[in-house]
Amino acid sequence: MAIGRNPQLLSRPDRLYLDHAATTPVLPAARAAVADALEHWANPSSPHGEGRAARAALDQARRTIADALGWPHDVILTSGASEAIALAATHALVAGRAVGATEHDAVPAVMGRPKTVTVDADGRVDTDSLDAVLAGDPTLVAIQHVNNETGAIQPIADIYERTQAAGALLLADCAQSAGKLPLPDADFIAVSGHKFGAPPGVGALLVKDLSKLRARGGQERGYRRGTENLPAAAGMAAALGSSEFATVLPRMRDLRRSLEDSLVAEGATVIAAETERSPFIGAYAMSGVASASQLVQFDLAGIAISAGSACSSGSMKASRVLQAMNIAPEIAACVIRVSFGPDTIENDIVRFIAEWRRIRDHGQAKAA
Repeated sequence: MAIGRNPQLLSRPDRLYLDHAATTPVLPAARAAVADALEHWANPSSPHGEGRAARAALDQARRTIADALGWPHDVILTSGASEAIALAATHALVAGRAVGATEHDAVPAVMGRPKTVTVDADGRVDTDSLDAVLAGDPTLVAIQHVNNETGAIQPIADIYERTQAAGALLLADCAQSAGKLPLPDADFIAVSGHKFGAPPGVGALLVKDLSKLRARGGQERGYRRGTENLPAAAGMAAALGSSEFATVLPRMRDLRRSLEDSLVAEGATVIAAETERSPFIGAYAMSGVASASQLVQFDLAGIAISAGSACSSGSMKASRVLQAMNIAPEIAACVIRVSFGPDTIENDIVRFIAEWRRIRDHGQAKAA
Protein backbone atom coordinates (compact mmCIF):
# COMPACT_ATOMS: atom_id res chain seq x y z
CA MET A 1 0.00 0.00 0.00
CA ALA A 2 1.46 3.35 -0.99
CA ILE A 3 1.39 5.80 1.88
CA GLY A 4 1.92 9.51 1.37
CA ARG A 5 0.99 12.44 3.55
CA ASN A 6 -1.96 11.52 5.75
CA PRO A 7 -3.75 14.65 7.05
CA GLN A 8 -5.12 12.67 9.97
CA LEU A 9 -1.54 12.21 11.21
CA LEU A 10 -0.84 15.93 11.37
CA SER A 11 -2.08 18.30 14.04
CA ARG A 12 -1.37 21.35 11.84
CA PRO A 13 -0.80 21.05 8.11
CA ASP A 14 1.51 24.10 8.05
CA ARG A 15 3.86 22.38 10.49
CA LEU A 16 6.44 19.78 9.49
CA TYR A 17 6.80 17.06 12.12
CA LEU A 18 10.17 15.29 12.06
CA ASP A 19 10.27 14.03 15.65
CA HIS A 20 8.55 10.67 15.30
CA ALA A 21 11.19 8.94 17.46
CA ALA A 22 9.87 10.95 20.42
CA THR A 23 6.19 10.23 19.76
CA THR A 24 4.40 9.57 16.50
CA PRO A 25 0.75 10.56 15.89
CA VAL A 26 -1.90 7.97 16.73
CA LEU A 27 -2.84 6.09 13.57
CA PRO A 28 -6.47 6.17 12.36
CA ALA A 29 -6.77 2.39 12.82
CA ALA A 30 -5.63 2.71 16.43
CA ARG A 31 -8.07 5.56 17.10
CA ALA A 32 -10.94 3.44 15.78
CA ALA A 33 -9.88 0.43 17.83
CA VAL A 34 -9.69 2.51 21.03
CA ALA A 35 -13.17 3.93 20.41
CA ASP A 36 -14.60 0.46 19.82
CA ALA A 37 -12.89 -0.99 22.90
CA LEU A 38 -14.32 1.76 25.08
CA GLU A 39 -17.68 0.06 24.55
CA HIS A 40 -16.24 -2.89 26.54
CA TRP A 41 -16.03 -0.80 29.69
CA ALA A 42 -16.04 -3.69 32.17
CA ASN A 43 -13.01 -4.87 34.14
CA PRO A 44 -11.35 -7.77 32.21
CA SER A 45 -10.61 -9.48 35.54
CA SER A 46 -14.27 -9.57 36.61
CA PRO A 47 -16.00 -12.97 36.40
CA HIS A 48 -19.39 -11.78 35.11
CA GLY A 49 -20.50 -11.67 31.50
CA GLU A 50 -19.38 -8.10 30.89
CA GLY A 51 -15.98 -8.84 32.38
CA ARG A 52 -15.62 -12.00 30.30
CA ALA A 53 -16.40 -10.03 27.13
CA ALA A 54 -13.74 -7.49 28.04
CA ARG A 55 -11.31 -10.33 28.79
CA ALA A 56 -11.95 -11.91 25.40
CA ALA A 57 -11.24 -8.59 23.69
CA LEU A 58 -8.06 -8.14 25.72
CA ASP A 59 -6.87 -11.65 24.88
CA GLN A 60 -7.50 -11.00 21.20
CA ALA A 61 -5.47 -7.79 21.38
CA ARG A 62 -2.64 -9.67 23.06
CA ARG A 63 -2.66 -12.34 20.33
CA THR A 64 -2.65 -9.68 17.61
CA ILE A 65 0.32 -7.94 19.25
CA ALA A 66 2.27 -11.19 19.51
CA ASP A 67 1.47 -12.22 15.94
CA ALA A 68 2.29 -8.80 14.47
CA LEU A 69 5.65 -8.80 16.26
CA GLY A 70 6.39 -12.41 15.35
CA TRP A 71 6.70 -13.30 19.05
CA PRO A 72 5.57 -16.89 19.89
CA HIS A 73 6.06 -16.49 23.65
CA ASP A 74 4.40 -14.51 26.46
CA VAL A 75 3.29 -10.87 26.28
CA ILE A 76 2.89 -8.87 29.50
CA LEU A 77 0.99 -5.65 28.80
CA THR A 78 2.41 -2.55 30.50
CA SER A 79 2.03 1.23 30.46
CA GLY A 80 5.00 1.57 28.12
CA ALA A 81 8.62 0.60 27.55
CA SER A 82 9.81 2.28 30.75
CA GLU A 83 7.58 0.08 32.90
CA ALA A 84 8.50 -2.98 30.85
CA ILE A 85 12.20 -2.27 31.41
CA ALA A 86 11.64 -1.68 35.12
CA LEU A 87 9.69 -4.93 35.43
CA ALA A 88 12.53 -6.94 33.89
CA ALA A 89 15.21 -4.99 35.75
CA THR A 90 13.69 -5.56 39.18
CA HIS A 91 12.34 -9.09 38.71
CA ALA A 92 14.76 -10.99 36.47
CA LEU A 93 16.07 -13.97 38.42
CA VAL A 94 19.80 -13.34 38.09
CA ALA A 95 21.99 -11.42 40.50
CA GLY A 96 23.96 -9.08 38.27
CA ARG A 97 22.89 -6.05 36.22
CA ALA A 98 24.64 -4.41 33.27
CA VAL A 99 23.69 -1.75 30.75
CA GLY A 100 25.08 -0.52 27.48
CA ALA A 101 26.76 2.87 27.70
CA THR A 102 24.28 4.41 25.24
CA GLU A 103 21.04 3.15 26.76
CA HIS A 104 17.99 5.34 27.26
CA ASP A 105 17.96 7.10 30.65
CA ALA A 106 15.05 4.89 31.75
CA VAL A 107 17.35 1.85 31.85
CA PRO A 108 20.17 2.79 34.27
CA ALA A 109 17.57 4.52 36.44
CA VAL A 110 16.01 1.16 37.38
CA MET A 111 19.02 -1.16 37.24
CA GLY A 112 20.47 -0.30 40.65
CA ARG A 113 24.27 -0.16 40.38
CA PRO A 114 24.84 -1.79 37.00
CA LYS A 115 28.10 -2.53 35.24
CA THR A 116 28.61 -0.65 31.99
CA VAL A 117 29.23 -2.19 28.58
CA THR A 118 31.21 0.32 26.54
CA VAL A 119 30.65 1.15 22.87
CA ASP A 120 32.80 2.14 19.90
CA ALA A 121 32.79 5.41 17.96
CA ASP A 122 29.64 4.38 16.06
CA GLY A 123 27.78 3.39 19.23
CA ARG A 124 28.05 -0.36 18.76
CA VAL A 125 28.68 -2.56 21.79
CA ASP A 126 32.34 -3.37 22.39
CA THR A 127 32.43 -7.16 22.53
CA ASP A 128 35.51 -7.27 24.77
CA SER A 129 33.71 -5.09 27.30
CA LEU A 130 30.60 -7.28 27.03
CA ASP A 131 32.63 -10.47 27.52
CA ALA A 132 34.30 -8.98 30.60
CA VAL A 133 30.89 -8.21 32.12
CA LEU A 134 29.60 -11.68 31.26
CA ALA A 135 32.62 -13.31 32.92
CA GLY A 136 31.21 -12.41 36.33
CA ASP A 137 28.02 -13.57 38.05
CA PRO A 138 24.96 -14.37 35.90
CA THR A 139 23.74 -10.98 34.78
CA LEU A 140 20.77 -9.25 33.16
CA VAL A 141 22.27 -7.22 30.31
CA ALA A 142 20.16 -4.39 28.86
CA ILE A 143 21.00 -3.33 25.29
CA GLN A 144 18.97 -1.18 22.91
CA HIS A 145 18.16 -2.67 19.53
CA VAL A 146 18.00 0.81 17.93
CA ASN A 147 19.50 3.81 19.69
CA ASN A 148 16.96 6.55 20.26
CA GLU A 149 19.40 9.40 19.50
CA THR A 150 21.52 8.10 16.61
CA GLY A 151 19.47 5.24 15.13
CA ALA A 152 22.48 2.90 15.45
CA ILE A 153 21.44 -0.76 15.31
CA GLN A 154 23.13 -3.16 17.72
CA PRO A 155 24.17 -6.67 16.60
CA ILE A 156 21.67 -8.24 18.97
CA ALA A 157 22.02 -11.75 17.50
CA ASP A 158 25.72 -11.86 18.43
CA ILE A 159 25.08 -10.21 21.80
CA TYR A 160 22.37 -12.74 22.63
CA GLU A 161 24.60 -15.65 21.65
CA ARG A 162 27.26 -14.38 24.05
CA THR A 163 24.79 -13.86 26.91
CA GLN A 164 23.34 -17.34 26.47
CA ALA A 165 26.78 -18.94 26.49
CA ALA A 166 27.54 -17.14 29.76
CA GLY A 167 24.27 -18.15 31.44
CA ALA A 168 23.15 -14.53 31.42
CA LEU A 169 19.86 -12.91 30.33
CA LEU A 170 19.37 -10.26 27.64
CA LEU A 171 16.84 -7.44 27.84
CA ALA A 172 16.50 -5.79 24.41
CA ASP A 173 14.98 -2.33 24.47
CA CYS A 174 13.04 -2.30 21.19
CA ALA A 175 11.13 0.93 21.75
CA GLN A 176 12.57 2.35 18.51
CA SER A 177 12.37 -0.82 16.40
CA ALA A 178 9.17 -2.68 17.30
CA GLY A 179 6.61 -2.38 14.52
CA LYS A 180 9.30 -1.05 12.17
CA LEU A 181 12.11 -3.60 11.94
CA PRO A 182 12.07 -7.36 12.58
CA LEU A 183 12.47 -8.01 16.29
CA PRO A 184 15.68 -9.66 17.48
CA ASP A 185 15.77 -12.71 19.72
CA ALA A 186 16.22 -12.04 23.43
CA ASP A 187 15.03 -13.21 26.85
CA PHE A 188 13.05 -9.99 27.37
CA ILE A 189 11.97 -7.31 24.90
CA ALA A 190 10.54 -3.91 25.87
CA VAL A 191 8.01 -2.34 23.49
CA SER A 192 6.49 1.16 23.47
CA GLY A 193 3.17 1.72 21.67
CA HIS A 194 3.41 5.47 21.07
CA LYS A 195 6.51 4.99 18.90
CA PHE A 196 4.54 3.20 16.15
CA GLY A 197 1.13 4.87 16.18
CA ALA A 198 -0.58 3.43 19.25
CA PRO A 199 -1.93 5.76 21.94
CA PRO A 200 0.48 6.93 24.66
CA GLY A 201 0.56 4.94 27.88
CA VAL A 202 0.69 1.39 26.55
CA GLY A 203 3.51 -1.04 25.86
CA ALA A 204 4.60 -4.56 26.60
CA LEU A 205 7.31 -6.76 28.00
CA LEU A 206 7.82 -9.75 25.75
CA VAL A 207 9.07 -12.71 27.79
CA LYS A 208 10.61 -15.87 26.36
CA ASP A 209 10.49 -17.86 29.62
CA LEU A 210 8.31 -16.67 32.49
CA SER A 211 10.30 -18.84 34.93
CA LYS A 212 13.19 -16.36 34.55
CA LEU A 213 10.98 -13.59 35.96
CA ARG A 214 9.76 -13.36 39.57
CA ALA A 215 5.99 -12.95 39.84
CA ARG A 216 4.68 -10.27 42.19
CA GLY A 217 0.95 -10.88 42.16
CA GLY A 218 -1.95 -9.07 40.54
CA GLN A 219 -2.98 -9.05 36.90
CA GLU A 220 -1.08 -10.13 33.79
CA ARG A 221 -0.67 -13.68 35.08
CA GLY A 222 0.69 -12.31 38.34
CA TYR A 223 3.47 -10.19 36.84
CA ARG A 224 1.83 -6.75 36.98
CA ARG A 225 -0.69 -5.11 39.29
CA GLY A 226 -3.50 -2.88 38.08
CA THR A 227 -6.65 -3.06 35.99
CA GLU A 228 -5.82 -3.90 32.40
CA ASN A 229 -6.15 -1.02 29.94
CA LEU A 230 -8.23 -2.69 27.24
CA PRO A 231 -8.74 0.38 24.99
CA ALA A 232 -5.02 1.13 24.89
CA ALA A 233 -4.15 -2.52 24.26
CA ALA A 234 -6.65 -2.63 21.42
CA GLY A 235 -5.13 0.53 19.98
CA MET A 236 -1.65 -0.96 20.13
CA ALA A 237 -2.84 -4.15 18.47
CA ALA A 238 -4.48 -2.16 15.68
CA ALA A 239 -1.40 0.01 15.15
CA LEU A 240 0.82 -3.05 14.83
CA GLY A 241 -1.73 -4.86 12.68
CA SER A 242 -1.81 -1.96 10.23
CA SER A 243 1.93 -2.38 9.49
CA GLU A 244 2.10 1.32 8.58
CA PHE A 245 5.74 1.73 9.58
CA ALA A 246 6.95 -1.61 8.23
CA THR A 247 5.24 -0.94 4.91
CA VAL A 248 7.10 2.32 4.33
CA LEU A 249 10.52 0.97 5.30
CA PRO A 250 11.99 0.98 1.74
CA ARG A 251 10.75 4.52 1.17
CA MET A 252 12.24 5.67 4.47
CA ARG A 253 15.64 4.29 3.42
CA ASP A 254 15.46 6.36 0.24
CA LEU A 255 14.33 9.48 2.10
CA ARG A 256 17.09 9.28 4.68
CA ARG A 257 19.68 8.67 1.96
CA SER A 258 18.40 11.76 0.14
CA LEU A 259 18.49 13.78 3.35
CA GLU A 260 22.02 12.73 4.25
CA ASP A 261 23.43 13.22 0.77
CA SER A 262 22.13 16.79 0.88
CA LEU A 263 23.32 17.43 4.44
CA VAL A 264 26.82 16.14 3.77
CA ALA A 265 26.98 18.38 0.69
CA GLU A 266 26.11 21.28 3.02
CA GLY A 267 28.92 20.40 5.40
CA ALA A 268 27.01 18.44 8.04
CA THR A 269 28.49 15.61 10.10
CA VAL A 270 26.43 12.40 10.17
CA ILE A 271 26.64 10.69 13.56
CA ALA A 272 27.31 6.92 13.48
CA ALA A 273 27.66 7.13 9.71
CA GLU A 274 29.77 3.97 9.47
CA THR A 275 27.31 1.56 11.08
CA GLU A 276 23.90 0.16 10.23
CA ARG A 277 21.17 2.52 11.38
CA SER A 278 17.39 2.62 11.45
CA PRO A 279 15.98 4.32 8.34
CA PHE A 280 13.64 6.25 10.63
CA ILE A 281 16.30 8.10 12.69
CA GLY A 282 19.29 10.27 11.90
CA ALA A 283 21.56 12.51 14.00
CA TYR A 284 23.43 15.40 12.39
CA ALA A 285 25.83 18.12 13.53
CA MET A 286 25.75 21.66 12.13
CA SER A 287 29.20 23.07 12.85
CA GLY A 288 29.22 26.18 15.03
CA VAL A 289 25.48 26.31 15.74
CA ALA A 290 24.38 24.93 19.13
CA SER A 291 21.71 22.23 19.24
CA ALA A 292 19.39 24.38 21.36
CA SER A 293 19.66 27.29 18.93
CA GLN A 294 18.90 25.01 15.98
CA LEU A 295 15.89 23.51 17.74
CA VAL A 296 14.39 26.94 18.41
CA GLN A 297 15.05 28.21 14.90
CA PHE A 298 13.60 25.13 13.25
CA ASP A 299 10.55 25.35 15.49
CA LEU A 300 10.00 29.00 14.60
CA ALA A 301 10.16 27.93 10.96
CA GLY A 302 7.40 25.37 11.61
CA ILE A 303 9.63 22.29 11.76
CA ALA A 304 9.62 19.98 14.79
CA ILE A 305 12.88 18.13 15.46
CA SER A 306 14.76 17.07 18.57
CA ALA A 307 18.13 18.08 19.97
CA GLY A 308 20.93 15.59 20.47
CA SER A 309 21.13 16.59 24.12
CA ALA A 310 18.54 16.44 26.89
CA CYS A 311 17.14 19.39 28.81
CA SER A 312 17.04 18.90 32.56
CA SER A 313 16.11 21.46 35.25
CA GLY A 314 16.26 24.28 32.75
CA SER A 315 19.87 23.68 31.65
CA MET A 316 21.27 21.80 28.68
CA LYS A 317 23.20 18.65 29.54
CA ALA A 318 25.59 16.94 27.18
CA SER A 319 24.16 13.77 25.65
CA ARG A 320 25.34 10.63 27.47
CA VAL A 321 25.07 8.79 24.16
CA LEU A 322 27.43 11.10 22.32
CA GLN A 323 29.82 11.17 25.28
CA ALA A 324 29.94 7.37 25.37
CA MET A 325 30.77 7.37 21.65
CA ASN A 326 33.62 9.83 22.31
CA ILE A 327 32.14 12.39 19.94
CA ALA A 328 34.19 15.59 20.16
CA PRO A 329 32.43 18.09 22.47
CA GLU A 330 32.36 20.81 19.81
CA ILE A 331 30.49 18.42 17.49
CA ALA A 332 28.23 16.92 20.18
CA ALA A 333 27.10 20.41 21.14
CA CYS A 334 25.72 20.93 17.62
CA VAL A 335 23.81 17.66 17.05
CA ILE A 336 20.11 17.42 16.27
CA ARG A 337 17.93 14.37 15.64
CA VAL A 338 15.58 14.02 12.66
CA SER A 339 13.11 11.15 12.66
CA PHE A 340 10.56 10.03 10.08
CA GLY A 341 7.03 8.65 10.15
CA PRO A 342 4.68 7.13 7.55
CA ASP A 343 3.55 10.58 6.42
CA THR A 344 7.07 11.90 5.68
CA ILE A 345 7.61 12.66 1.99
CA GLU A 346 10.37 13.98 -0.29
CA ASN A 347 9.03 17.55 -0.19
CA ASP A 348 9.55 17.50 3.57
CA ILE A 349 13.23 16.74 3.02
CA VAL A 350 13.50 19.62 0.56
CA ARG A 351 11.88 21.99 3.07
CA PHE A 352 14.11 20.81 5.90
CA ILE A 353 17.31 21.19 3.85
CA ALA A 354 16.35 24.72 2.83
CA GLU A 355 15.85 25.66 6.47
CA TRP A 356 19.08 23.89 7.50
CA ARG A 357 20.96 25.98 4.92
CA ARG A 358 19.35 29.21 6.17
CA ILE A 359 20.21 28.47 9.80
CA ARG A 360 23.77 27.48 8.92
CA ASP A 361 24.33 30.62 6.85
CA HIS A 362 22.87 32.78 9.61
CA GLY A 363 25.17 31.14 12.15
CA GLN A 364 28.22 31.63 9.97
CA ALA A 365 27.32 35.29 9.40
CA LYS A 366 27.05 35.88 13.15
CA ALA A 367 30.40 34.21 13.73
CA ALA A 368 32.13 36.29 11.04
